[in-house]
Order: sequence, then structure tokens, then C-alpha cells
Amino acid sequence: MARDRLSLTASHLSKSYFSTVEIGSKYSSTYKNYLILPNGGIGSYFHDIPINLNLPNKTCNVVIEIPRWSNAKFEINKDLQYNPITQDLKNNKPRFVKNLYPFKGYPQNYGAIPQTWDDPTIVETNTGYKGDNDPIDIVEIGSRIAQTGEVIECKILGSLALIDDGELDWKVIAIDINDELVNNSKNNLNDIQDVETVCPGLLSNIKLWFQNYKKPDGKSENQFGFNGEYLNVDKTLEIIQHGHQSWKNLINDQLKNQNDKFPLIINTTQVGTKGFVTQLNKNDIIQGNIHEKDSEIPKDIEKSYYF
Repeated sequence: MARDRLSLTASHLSKSYFSTVEIGSKYSSTYKNYLILPNGGIGSYFHDIPINLNLPNKTCNVVIEIPRWSNAKFEINKDLQYNPITQDLKNNKPRFVKNLYPFKGYPQNYGAIPQTWDDPTIVETNTGYKGDNDPIDIVEIGSRIAQTGEVIECKILGSLALIDDGELDWKVIAIDINDELVNNSKNNLNDIQDVETVCPGLLSNIKLWFQNYKKPDGKSENQFGFNGEYLNVDKTLEIIQHGHQSWKNLINDQLKNQNDKFPLIINTTQVGTKGFVTQLNKNDIIQGNIHEKDSEIPKDIEKSYYF
């Protein structure tokens, strides 16, 4: 049978529960992790989780795709109906990131901000690069290892402008609002400069990891916009607002330059949009598919690389 998991959303969502249902074999091309909405229907991780951007509190919802210290490259799939989380494929094989010493896999929880989109047709004036056609990425720096498909309300702290394969790929630094680092009265964790005070060395290590993480695969190191400097929380909130507006343009079919490579916009909550469909029950998606035993992770993923 399929495997179900529950995920607690932000507190201002009336303690509603999202859940997930997994089918196929994890660490293989068959794996799919679908979002189940609080009413039991299927939803899209991309379109049906509210962003809940709160500017005064500087918070929003995020979806965790990849738990800290893991290697499998899970991501919201833009090309499948209902945008489940799947493992990225390279040459039809599941993709794993390598271990860059002293890190093991991803150094932090990694995910995306729902209801945002980096428009690949618009040039960002400060960097000169277009968006990467994905939801805005999130790096969650909290104390707890999160789970794939988990929905968390996070406090926004800043961002880094990664240039990856000739595209602008924002990395927003954030932390779970319930994390002990946020709730410790001794900490004043409100902006990017506070991260260095509370977590010395963390920001430089995050930047180093993103700079080098493709080098074990024979690629050159990544570059950064804004001279590699982290942007503060106010500028980052502007970036998120812009990404949310771009998503609205996408979901409402208001883009001037249509492209068949744009993400699928099928959703079950955005009534009146072109992609809106009647909500399905999770059994309609499963249809006899089962959650199988996890596939074996290749042995070479245990190796560490030194740069």
C-alpha cells in the first residue's frame, strides 16, 4: 500500500494538517510523493500550498524537499500533474549530490517556497541573468532534520544570488519559526547579519557548498551575483514578492511569452484559473500503485570529495 505521512502547517492555518502519500520505490525513477490537502484531496506542492507571506513578521510557508545531510536530489516536479516531489534524473538515472568534505550531502534542510516562480523570460537587472523556471529555493537552517514533503512556517533572514548553468537561482536563507534558535531569548535572529552572530561560520559554509557542489561531476564552480554578498531580509522579501507575482502571472495565464517548458499549472484550489481541476481523492492517484521497498543508494555516494 501507499505510505502516508502527516505534516503540520503554519500555526495561522488553524493547525490544519497537510499530509503526503508516497508511491513507487524511493531512490528510483518510480518514486512520487504527492501532497494531500487538509480535506483529503490531492494538491500541488507548487500551487496549492498557500505562501502565507507575512511582511510584518517576515515569515512564509516553505516545502521541504531534501532533508539535511541526505544526498538524493528530490524536487517538486514541474512536468507531472499535481507536481509531486520526485527524484531528479540525469541520463535517466536518479541524481545524488556528492559529499563535499566536511559536509555530508546537503548541509541544511532544502526546499522551495510554494506559489513562487522565477520567470525564465525576465532578466534580473542587477545580475543580468534570467530566472531558472523553478519555485524560489529555500535553505532552512534550523536545528531539526525535516522530512521530504513537510510544510513549515519559516522566518526569512536573507538570500544569496547563485548563478547556476547561466540562470539566476535564488537561495533564501530561513529558519523554522518554532526552532530553538528563534525562541531563545538570548538570540536576536532577525536579519542575515544576525546569522553570523548566532551561527558562526554557517553562511560562509553554505556559500562554499553551493559554489563547489557540482565540481565532483566535472563541472566548474558556480558563481554568484551581487559580488557573492548575502542580501538582507528586506531585499529578500522583495524578491519573494516578485516571485509570488510571477507565479500569479503563470497560474492566471497572463504571460506574454508562452513557453511549452513552463511548469504545469494544474491545481485543485485556484478556482477560476486555467489549470483548476476538480479535486481528486488520494485513491484516484494511487490506483493500485504501492509504496515499494527503498532502492539501494549507489555505494559511490559514500565517497567524500576534497576541494
